[in-house]
Amino acid sequence: MTPVLLGLIGLALALPVPALLARIAWPLLVPRAGIVLWQSFALAAVLAISGAALSTALWLVTDDRLTWWRIALHLVILGIGVLVWARFWWAAWTVWRETQARRRRQRHLVDLLGEADGMAPALRILQEQTPIAYCVPGMGSPRIVVSQGTISALSATEYAAVLEHERAHVRRRHDLVLEAFTVLHRAFPRFLRTDAPLVQSKIMVELLADDAARKAVGDAPVARALVTLAGAPTPAGALGSGGAARARMARLQDPDPRNALASTTAYAISAIVLVAPTVLLAVPWMLHALDTLTQR
Repeated sequence: MTPVLLGLIGLALALPVPALLARIAWPLLVPRAGIVLWQSFALAAVLAISGAALSTALWLVTDDRLTWWRIALHLVILGIGVLVWARFWWAAWTVWRETQARRRRQRHLVDLLGEADGMAPALRILQEQTPIAYCVPGMGSPRIVVSQGTISALSATEYAAVLEHERAHVRRRHDLVLEAFTVLHRAFPRFLRTDAPLVQSKIMVELLADDAARKAVGDAPVARALVTLAGAPTPAGALGSGGAARARMARLQDPDPRNALASTTAYAISAIVLVAPTVLLAVPWMLHALDTLTQR
C-alpha cells in the first residue's frame, strides 16, 4: 500500500491541497514563511511521487503476491513518477535557459534605449510617459528600469520607495524564488497541477519588497507609489512594481504586519508536509523491502 499512499499524497499536494490553500488569507500575513509553506507543498508533491515510483519498483521485485490488477496499478504509479521526475529536470533546464535569454535581451534593450544614471549605475531611465518601474535581475548585471513618466508622477519620497522596492527584488534574489516555483509547477502535467502556488509566490515576493521599501521611507509613500503604478506593464523575466495591488494595499494598511502565530504555523506545517510522508511511510517500507531482498 505504500506506493499507492505516497502517490495519493503527491497528487493531493499537487492539485486539491494548493487549490484549497489559495482560498486562505493568513499566509499573506507572513510572506517569507508563506513562500516556504508553498514551496514545501510543491517540493513534497514531487518527492512523494518520486517515492511512490521508487517503492513501486522495489515492490515489483520483492512481492510474491503479484496479480494483474496490482501490477497494472503499480505500473501506472511508476509511470507517473518517472514522468514527473523527467519533467522536473527538463523544466529546470528550460526555465533557466528561457529566463536567461529573456533577461539578456531585456538588458540589451534598456541599455540601448534607456539613459544611465550616474549616481546609480544599474538604473536606466526610459523616455516614456507611461508610468513604468521594474527590475531585470541578474547575478552580475541587474538593471532597475523606470520611465520618465514615473519620475514625473511621483514625489521624491515615492520615487525613493519605488527604487527601494526594486532594489529589494534584486538584492534578495526574488527571481530565484519564482524560478523555483516555475520549475516545480512545470514538473507536473497540466491536468495534475494548479496555478495557485505560482500566483501566490508572485504576490508574496511583492509583499516582501514592499516591506523593504516601507522600512526605508514609510507606509504612505509606498502606498501612493503603488496606486500610481498599479497595472504598469512588466516584461517577461522581469519583476515589476505594479502587480498584486489589492493584496499589497491591504498589507500596507497594517502598521505592524508581523504575525508570530501565522509565521510559526506556516513553518510547522512546512516541516510536517516535507518530513511526515518520508518518515511514516517511505523509510519503513524501504527498509522492509531491502531486508526482503537481502534474505533472498
